[in-house]
Amino acid sequence: MAIKMFIKEHLSYIIFQIVLTLFLLSLFWLDGFRNINTAIYAIAISTLLIFSFLVVRYMLRRRYLAKISVLPNTMEDALQKNAKTTEYTVTEQYLHELYRLYQHEVQVLYATQSRQYKFMNQWVHQMKTPVSVLELLLQQDEELDKKSVQEEVERLKRGLEMVLMHARLENFADDMQIMKVPLKSVIMNTINENKRLFITNRVFPEVNIDEDIVVMSDEKWLRFLIEQFITNAVKYTFEPNKKIYITVVQNENQVQLCIRDEGIGIPKADLSRITKAFYTGENGRKTGESTGMGLYIAKEICDKLGHQLVITSETGQGTQVEVIFQS
Repeated sequence: MAIKMFIKEHLSYIIFQIVLTLFLLSLFWLDGFRNINTAIYAIAISTLLIFSFLVVRYMLRRRYLAKISVLPNTMEDALQKNAKTTEYTVTEQYLHELYRLYQHEVQVLYATQSRQYKFMNQWVHQMKTPVSVLELLLQQDEELDKKSVQEEVERLKRGLEMVLMHARLENFADDMQIMKVPLKSVIMNTINENKRLFITNRVFPEVNIDEDIVVMSDEKWLRFLIEQFITNAVKYTFEPNKKIYITVVQNENQVQLCIRDEGIGIPKADLSRITKAFYTGENGRKTGESTGMGLYIAKEICDKLGHQLVITSETGQGTQVEVIFQS
C-alpha cells in the first residue's frame, strides 16, 4: 500500500525524467552525435540515478506513508511522529497543532454543554417549588390568597428571566446595543418592578443618585444586573426594617454604582468564589433557593460590557456590590 502510494505520488516525476532524457538524446542525435553505445550508457546511468534517488526517498518516507495508508484506531495513532523529511515533519507539526485546537474547542463546547445541562437541572428543580405551592393554593377550599399567588408568580418570572439571560449569554454580541443610559431611571424602574419583593421582605431601598448621570452600556443587560444585585440584597436580608442603599459616585474617568445591604453578609471563605458557576456557598445552602448562576452571569455580563464588578462583604454586616463604568 505504501509503495503504491509512493509510486502514484512520484509518477509525474518519473515521466518527466524519461521525457527529459529522450529530449536530450534527440538533441544530441540531431546535432550529429550518433554513437549508440554512448546513448545506451547515458540511458543506463540516468535510470540508475533516478532509481537510486527514488529508493532513498522511499526509505525516508516509508514509515510515514505506512502510517497514513492505514486508518487510525485512536487519535494517538494519527499523532505519532514518523516523518524524516522536512515536508512531512512540517505536516505532522501542522496536524498536532490542529489537534490541539480541536481539543480546546471540544473542551470549551463540553464545558458549555455541561454547564447548561447542570443549570437547567437545578433551574427546573427550583421551579418545582413555586409550581407546587400554586397547586396547593388552588386545592384549598377557602378563598384563594392572591398575595401568595403573586409571590410565587414573581418567583417564576425571575426564574424565567434568569434562564433566558443565560441562553442569550452565548450569543451576547448579537444581542448587545451600547448607548447612553440614564442610570437613575433604570434603577428606579427596576425598584418599582420589584416593589412587591421589598414589601414582602420588609426591606426598603434608599436611593441617592443625580438625575443627569449617564453611562455607556446596554440598558437591557444593565437592568438585569441591577435586578440581580437588588434581589440578592433583599433575599439575604433576613431581619425586617433594614435598608438597601443605592448610590452613584461620578469621578473624572468613571462612574461608580454601589448597592449595599444590611444583610447577613458573605463569609470570607466564599467571597472569592461567589462569581463561579454553580457555587452557592454557605448562604445559598441556608435559603435553598440559589442556583449559583446569578452572580456568575452578572460577572460574565460585566466583563462583556467592559464594566468592572467588585464585591466586598463582612459577615453579619452586609454586602456591597460595585459596578464601575469607564467614562
